[in-house]
Amino acid sequence: MEAAGGGGAPGPGRARPGQPQPQPQPQPQPQPQPKGRELFRSQRKESEGSVDCPNLEFEYGDADGHGAELAELYSYTEEPELSHNRRCFEEDFHTQVPDRRWLELDRAQQKAYVMHLLDGLEVVNRDKRLRVARAILYLAQGVFGDCDNEGDVLHWSRHNSFLLYQLGTFSAFLELLNMEIENSQACSSALRKPAISLADSTELRVLLSVMYLMVENIRVEQETDPPEWQTCRETFRMELSFPVHTEEPFALLLFTMVTKFCSGHAPHFPMKKVLLLLWKVLLFTLGGFEALQAMKVRRREELGLPPLPEDSIQVVRGMRAASPPTCAIELVEQQPQQPQQPKRSHRSRRPLMKQDSLDIYNERDPFKNDEGGVDEEENDEVDGGMEGELELVERDALIPALPAQRPPIERVSFPKGLPWAPKVRQKDIEHFLEASRNKFIGFTLGQDTETLIGLPRPIHESVKTLKQHKYVSISDVQIKNEEELEKCPMSLGEEEVQETPCEVLYRAMLYNLPQYMIALLKILLAAAPTSKAKTDSINILADVLPEEMPITVLQSMKLGIDVNRHKEIIVKSISALLLLLLKHFKLNHIYQFEYVSQHLVFANCIPLILKFFNQNIMSYITAKNSISVLDYPHCTVCDLPELTAESLEAGDNNQFCWRNLFSCINLLRILNKLTKWKHSRTMMLVVFKSAPILKRALKVKQAMMQLYVLKLLKIQTKYLGRQWRKSNMKTMSAIYQKVRHRMNDDWAYGNDIDARPWDFQAEECTLRANIEAFNSRRYDKAQDSEFAPVDNCLQSVLGQRLELPEDFHYSYELWLEREVFSQPIRWEELLHCQ
Repeated sequence: MEAAGGGGAPGPGRARPGQPQPQPQPQPQPQPQPKGRELFRSQRKESEGSVDCPNLEFEYGDADGHGAELAELYSYTEEPELSHNRRCFEEDFHTQVPDRRWLELDRAQQKAYVMHLLDGLEVVNRDKRLRVARAILYLAQGVFGDCDNEGDVLHWSRHNSFLLYQLGTFSAFLELLNMEIENSQACSSALRKPAISLADSTELRVLLSVMYLMVENIRVEQETDPPEWQTCRETFRMELSFPVHTEEPFALLLFTMVTKFCSGHAPHFPMKKVLLLLWKVLLFTLGGFEALQAMKVRRREELGLPPLPEDSIQVVRGMRAASPPTCAIELVEQQPQQPQQPKRSHRSRRPLMKQDSLDIYNERDPFKNDEGGVDEEENDEVDGGMEGELELVERDALIPALPAQRPPIERVSFPKGLPWAPKVRQKDIEHFLEASRNKFIGFTLGQDTETLIGLPRPIHESVKTLKQHKYVSISDVQIKNEEELEKCPMSLGEEEVQETPCEVLYRAMLYNLPQYMIALLKILLAAAPTSKAKTDSINILADVLPEEMPITVLQSMKLGIDVNRHKEIIVKSISALLLLLLKHFKLNHIYQFEYVSQHLVFANCIPLILKFFNQNIMSYITAKNSISVLDYPHCTVCDLPELTAESLEAGDNNQFCWRNLFSCINLLRILNKLTKWKHSRTMMLVVFKSAPILKRALKVKQAMMQLYVLKLLKIQTKYLGRQWRKSNMKTMSAIYQKVRHRMNDDWAYGNDIDARPWDFQAEECTLRANIEAFNSRRYDKAQDSEFAPVDNCLQSVLGQRLELPEDFHYSYELWLEREVFSQPIRWEELLHCQ
């Protein structure tokens, strides 16, 4: 960045040959100026984070490492409860199995003891039940009192989780969880309290912790797992996906907890644990990103579509981050450093611009001064940005002449070829042929893409190239099938719907889906670092604040870190589960995805995500809101050093915070999903002035995050005006290198804007009508009565046998007396008009 913008003190490197050099002895007057500039630079680095961000060695995946995911379940304020769980276990264990340790028992003895604990869950006394639940939680936490290191704790945690599941612990805890959710006494006492703390959710936290540890330990596969565990894993997955005892999948119970919490009826619910468990249950039952890719490949084969041109996961992993575009404040800072250099005229620049062979520079635009598409807050960035881009071009030309006088410029190594195969939609071919026929023949042939009579040879070649890169998505096939089913419901009969975990979940969520989405976004808003504390916002800190508030500075610092970490974990879990839902619903059926998307958009998801990114994103990604010595399982087996304010402030040595970078990428992917091919939503990005916010996010040198930022910038460049494009050529170049090309997509010039503002509302309304038609056809079974034959015969209707309850004949005479004889019949009412 310094090379591109000319950072560095004025010296011989900036002087031209033949110019008088400045005197080596500086004058006394200008001495304070560099100090002021240094102060300005240090202030900017403190407020914005260093612009020269190193490449972040981050590998995106379904989740973080196993230990890290388990550690995030607990708040630091919950740490004393670990020893409490151990006490509850050991007091009971030593009465049942004296002079033995858990690790020394054989499998039969371990099973017998777990069965004894499960019997203890049946007692009526609430306190006794809680002590038994704590003992089971200690088992799920890996009996850390008997272990020497973290690896042993994690090993026994997995071993015990499989054992607990095989003996029916999950089902027992599910019943207890239902009881706690319905516990109106706990809800009313929490509503009466002025401040809710950890103590209000003790039972719920113990139950959810056991369930989370079981789901997470069984979900994660390892090469050393015995075949018995693999069978167990598949059984558990089926049990969570397809409910046996209840009418709804387990995920729906957790969604209900989220909406109950947001409605204010249960403010004591430990929301972080609920959301983490919900995310892991969805990840386990629906499948992660690699499983999704495999399902997509299989689905394309079933539909007879050609294979995918590339594996998107592998392509993204192989990408390298680009250096971020120059920031306006850097360019402003660089101006006073060049006092002795005369300003070059635009005429002397023009040959250098041609040398760079950028057509957009050479284009003479008579309406340039009338362009009004530049945001007010970006005016300084636009003016300075053009200087910065052209300065880079000029100085590249000067490099051979002055090799010794300048530091070497970091050369960008371009990959051979572009990373993505270009794609063309059927609609693009139709538009191209329609325009060509209008131009050369004077009439069109509708959707006919085969007839090329009367068109010149180059058009034939173009159509051939377009067809070579034609891509038919699964969504296109689903939309076409849906149109046919709507047209001919009788002749085509009922659609065969495959009973997948995704289908079961959608059907269960369907009628309350808008409330679920609103609730998730409310919590996301409350957890976002840019949100201001408002009186009407929900309190998401109920499961992190201790009963007694801190009294020392050290305790306050520790709680501050804990609260920030708590919010970051909530953002991580919501962003991950929303992305999972969108991706799986899109594969299952496009209109399921569109239904979720539309409710997210109606609930202001787009401005919420932009608000999230309207912060110093580098400092968010490098935030150190963790105390590694207090993380589980480290804190259970190691002696804790004395914490000081300095050690808390220093944090860990990690280059970045995994969960925060993961959250940012997820939120960008959600924003891409919501806005792709939707002109009305793309215009929302433009209206909310997202371009400068997204450009700041490019400072993070991580290839995957940059890719999704560039995608969002690409879809709106045609609306941002020529001046913005000229001033951001480095960003435009990065888009060209990294984002997939769509032939016929005029994203870089904006000459052919194929949607006008008055079309936007109609676009959303049409989509909504299609979604409602799909939902009513597939899920409203009452609609079938429209096509069922109607029995109009009075005798046959009266003669139908009705299924009556078994005990009806005992109370038949009472029923006759109450419902028939004691009711006066007012025949005259039949004569009155209603």
